Amino acid sequence: MHAAKQEALNSINQLPEDTDMEEIMYRLYVLDKIRKGQEAIKQGHTLTSEELKREIDTW
Repeated sequence: MHAAKQEALNSINQLPEDTDMEEIMYRLYVLDKIRKGQEAIKQGHTLTSEELKREIDTW
């Protein structure tokens, strides 16, 4: 089974039986964002604190 699918199933299985669809979707969204962030770190796509501060200043 694909790793992402297994992660999603594991996450859903840990939720209480009365969990609504909105909570399930939110959990899967957060899980996906964490996975993507970890992948970005592995690939070296990160910013230093100073780079982030400069970027925020442009907002």
